[in-house]
Amino acid sequence: MAENKTKPNNLSVPEFMETIADPARRADAEALIKLMRKATGEKPKMWGGAIVGFGSCHYKYESGREGDMPLAGFSPRKAATVLYGSWGEPDGLLGKLGKYSTGKSCLYIKKLADVDAKVLKALIDESVASARARYKS
Repeated sequence: MAENKTKPNNLSVPEFMETIADPARRADAEALIKLMRKATGEKPKMWGGAIVGFGSCHYKYESGREGDMPLAGFSPRKAATVLYGSWGEPDGLLGKLGKYSTGKSCLYIKKLADVDAKVLKALIDESVASARARYKS
């Protein structure tokens, strides 16, 4: 079984934040740190070279694949900021968020100003609660 490439490490979150060239993207990342830290009660930690994660949970799939992942996390990419979690259905809270797109367990937001801050907070809170319940962390 292949080993996960993205793992928590000792890289500095503040140093990573300094590498975000776009001031608006950096401000969004700082706001997400506050939201996710409050939702998880955990300090930010680097996972790999570009993901800021909070807390950790261990998953194991029926296929036998297992590993660790952050309870909540994000990566400020060039095209959009990627939030990692469990985001629910488009007809629920997600439908009230604003401008976004999704992938498997990713939420892509170009800028936080495009989304409703209260809805985003509620989505992050729900995602963290779901991960804790599902993975018993």
